[in-house]
Amino acid sequence: MNVYKLLAGVAGLCLLVALFMALSGNLPQAGPFFIAFFLVLAVSFRGFEKLKGFTYTTVIFAAVTTALYYPQHFQSVNGFKLAALITPLIQIIMFGMGTSMSFGDFVGVVKMPKGVLIGVVSHFIIMPTIGFTLANLSGFPPEIAAGIILIGCSPNGMASNVISYLAKANLALSITITAISTMLAPIVTPLLMSLLAGAFVQIDTLHMMWDIIKMVIIPIGAGLLFNKFFSGKAKWLDDAMPIVSMAGIAFIIVIITAAGRDSLLTIGPTLLLLVLIHNLSGYTLGYWSGRLFKMSERDCRTIAIEVGMQNGGLASGIAKEMGKMATVGLAPAIFGPLMNITGSILASWWQGKPTGDEESYVETGRAH
Repeated sequence: MNVYKLLAGVAGLCLLVALFMALSGNLPQAGPFFIAFFLVLAVSFRGFEKLKGFTYTTVIFAAVTTALYYPQHFQSVNGFKLAALITPLIQIIMFGMGTSMSFGDFVGVVKMPKGVLIGVVSHFIIMPTIGFTLANLSGFPPEIAAGIILIGCSPNGMASNVISYLAKANLALSITITAISTMLAPIVTPLLMSLLAGAFVQIDTLHMMWDIIKMVIIPIGAGLLFNKFFSGKAKWLDDAMPIVSMAGIAFIIVIITAAGRDSLLTIGPTLLLLVLIHNLSGYTLGYWSGRLFKMSERDCRTIAIEVGMQNGGLASGIAKEMGKMATVGLAPAIFGPLMNITGSILASWWQGKPTGDEESYVETGRAH
């Protein structure tokens, strides 16, 4: 533990040096100290039980800072444009998502039809509507504003399942809502985008449908089949996929940050604020949509998390396929790391609060 405390002190020292240099007018030279601050802080978090969950997000902050200071290293290597890796990376991540699911996850619709319906419908009404409202109020250039709508129109991400488990929510319901919203994405996301973002950017609905099928449905389908026939027979793959997925998402965020650096430096703080409002509004309205339909506390927590957390990787891939990665891709790139922080804080807060049906939670936890 002493080593981790020492590292936390070193991180604090790096931050002080970086801030001193930045305030002295030497912001360009402060870069290595800001990067070192995030990296050392991430390692120090491993020594504290309550902070362990923030290690990955802190590493992403280090990567984003590196991309902002040295964008040229993340745009192309020997003439090869790194953006070309985004779609294959998303396909690998989605394959990993498929391997962690089973066809039984879709049976949840029959077992919990009310919760699944409320969760999926709330997700595709609340987040796109908030995104559209914020985009119109933002005053941003049209393509950057369209990115806020895009993240709102995206399905749930797998991170929501982890957060639901930590928050003592209904894990089975969470997994089913994620599975259904993901499978609906090829139809719902392009239609919502053409309806809400059509005034900001040109949307080729059919092309977007195919892009999502290619990036989501085919890899998840392959993952589901792999899980069905080879489950437990390739333990190395089961162990590797979460690490590959996290590394892939981090790499995608870095590429988009480097490409959109100039825009980010101009509108970054405002975009960050709007994305935070979008995310927190999703949690709040999702929770109360569950309350409105008299759902249990556990189910309300689940719907809050499922509404507020989006698949930022997929949204980034869609922006790349649109050829607008450096503009439309910015809001999704910010939303991903941010929702992991807010989701972890929300889960920690809910963890200590009883749901009123603790016994069923323990049984669900054992089942999974």
